[in-house]
Amino acid sequence: MTDFTLTKDADGVAFVTWDAQGKSMNVLTREAFQEVSQLIDQALSDDEIKGIVITSGKEGSFAGGMDLNTLATIRQEAGDEPAQALFDFVMGGHHILRKLELAGMDPKTKKGGKPIACAINGTCAGIGTEIALACHHRVMTSNPKSKIGLPEILLGIFPGGGGTIRYSRMVGAMAAAPVLLEGKMMDPAKAKGAQLIDAVADDPVAAAKEWVLNAKDADLVKPWDAKGYKMPGGAPYHPAGFMTFVGASAMVHGKTQGAFPAAKALLSAIYEGALVDFDTALKIEARWFTNVLMNPSSSAMIRTLFLNKEALEKGAVRPKGVPDQRVKKIGVLGAGMMGAGIALVSAQAGMEVVLIDRDQEAADKGKAYTETYLDKGIKRGKVTAEKKEAMLARITATPDLDHLKGCDLIIEAVFEDMGVKAEMTKKVEAIIPEDCIFASNTSTLPISDLAKASVRPEQFIGIHFFSPVEKMLLVEIIKGKETGDRAVAKALDYVRQIRKTPIVVNDARFFYANRCIIPYINEGVRMIAEGVNPVLIDNAARQLGFPVGPIQLTDETSIDLGAKIARATKAAMGNAYPESPSDDLIFWMEEQGRLGRKANAGFFVYDEKGKRVEYWKGLQEKYPLAKDQPDLIEVQERLMFAQVLEAVRALEEGVLEDIREGDVGAILGWGFAPWSGGPLSWLDIIGTPYAAERCDQLAEKYGERFACPSLLREMAEKGQTFYGRFNPEAKAA
Repeated sequence: MTDFTLTKDADGVAFVTWDAQGKSMNVLTREAFQEVSQLIDQALSDDEIKGIVITSGKEGSFAGGMDLNTLATIRQEAGDEPAQALFDFVMGGHHILRKLELAGMDPKTKKGGKPIACAINGTCAGIGTEIALACHHRVMTSNPKSKIGLPEILLGIFPGGGGTIRYSRMVGAMAAAPVLLEGKMMDPAKAKGAQLIDAVADDPVAAAKEWVLNAKDADLVKPWDAKGYKMPGGAPYHPAGFMTFVGASAMVHGKTQGAFPAAKALLSAIYEGALVDFDTALKIEARWFTNVLMNPSSSAMIRTLFLNKEALEKGAVRPKGVPDQRVKKIGVLGAGMMGAGIALVSAQAGMEVVLIDRDQEAADKGKAYTETYLDKGIKRGKVTAEKKEAMLARITATPDLDHLKGCDLIIEAVFEDMGVKAEMTKKVEAIIPEDCIFASNTSTLPISDLAKASVRPEQFIGIHFFSPVEKMLLVEIIKGKETGDRAVAKALDYVRQIRKTPIVVNDARFFYANRCIIPYINEGVRMIAEGVNPVLIDNAARQLGFPVGPIQLTDETSIDLGAKIARATKAAMGNAYPESPSDDLIFWMEEQGRLGRKANAGFFVYDEKGKRVEYWKGLQEKYPLAKDQPDLIEVQERLMFAQVLEAVRALEEGVLEDIREGDVGAILGWGFAPWSGGPLSWLDIIGTPYAAERCDQLAEKYGERFACPSLLREMAEKGQTFYGRFNPEAKAA
């Protein structure tokens, strides 16, 4: 079984075609790397071959990157020398791509080489882009749906197949930094502007062949192999280059707050590589890449954001034996922001949508949300007028429940009130088909309680979206006590249709995500009540890699929502509800009318355009700043442990059934420190013995909310890790 094949035509052009067997997208393995190396050797040594075109045999796709399981396998096989094994593998890859780049030319005269072009016929990422960068010419399809980029940084690594050194030497450190650090995939037009490709063509293979047949010796010499090469923007020892690298360093730290090891390593590879010749620079890149691969943060991110995320999206937790439950017609009850967003993503996925609200005006307003979204897409050139018309035609906005006949899934997104939801459930179940699955989008109300209003509780489930629906990647599926397998399968298949990542949890107050987010917010607010500077609190969180700090998050989600949740929880728990200074502060803010961003007044002061100006100084009149401020690490650990202990309790109580969902859900749901791989991965990084010890210290100083869960205590005593004890792959084996 081969992933690469070599053919040649009558004009003397060889075609190396990449078509990974049994896979929907080309990914590079160790074996495939050796295959392509041998074929390049074969083509270069064949006198009848004038040049080479590298392309893909998969329609609309060039490459999806490196098979990251390969890196894990190398580490496992290496025994006591994993770093050396990884470094050797990376250097082997550099050798192959360098051979491709030099293409048999004379090392002194740089003549006599064979032109090699890359015909990129679709989406191209990671090592696929790095292979393309090593070619002499890159032609990409004109299809705007095709994307190209170097997204490795999003997985906790960086382009380590020569992409970092090649691209930074092509465009300079300052221009390369955002492309390498943001990991964004670009359409052909933007990619050409960024110099990731040289040309765009309707038929990239034909265009690549034409270039090969007309290429001259000078066209094959990369800038860094030519005499007198100077790095764009200047090298670090040049006055202009020095300022470039100072600016790039500041930009990196501004975006990452120092929380992501891969970002620092990437910039180090560029900086140090710019001081030496190209081949030495590749070795430097390989050393930094190995350094990142050996960092536990990298392993955790790869596991969570690639392996675990992919497994969940492919149905790792889907009930066995349940036939396909693809949704054809969906009913959305409630056309507010959440319901409108659900209607949008459902129509986007090709479903027929019935959007219900109390009157025609409210329903139309919900449908208009999709129209506005599509109009923005048209302005950006990402949506056509025809696509807009087709999507809007799939949405029927109406107050008439009879339109729900024929639906196979209902998602209720009405007011967060048990009585209102129960009434709606009864009305709708009298109309919809008997086999229709009914889902509630509640974020706080127990699904088992809501299901009491249903005559078919086995077909009742929770599907909890995060706002805004069209942007957030996670969907939390909640099983009630009587929820059946078909309902779970239906929810999972629906989430797959709308191209989001699902986690499935058992019913409990606040489910999983909100159960962990609320303590994060409460801990931050509690610290204000203690006199801790809110600037310190939010910055401590950002330096942990959180997108926003707990104080800013409270303003964004609205202060009165926090007050409402606190009152509802207290009413439900009665005397068991723990009194908290954070509640007192939130209730006081509510009384002051400072409800957050939506009111243009909260923990922050806002200008007339709604932009944050500064933290509200009036807060200190009631809660004065303490003379002695706490240590940064202490603030960070309080914020981290407030969340991770809830994740442990959720696992302990059976709310979480799979630790992969705990980690993936945390990062995608509320941005939990991505560098850590998630709360359970973070506990594995710091070690359960230390975690238990730190719990005891925090509990003694700050209260029982930091008490060490029994599960964590037991694991600490046994020296266990979460992925060692609960590894789903080991269970399956």
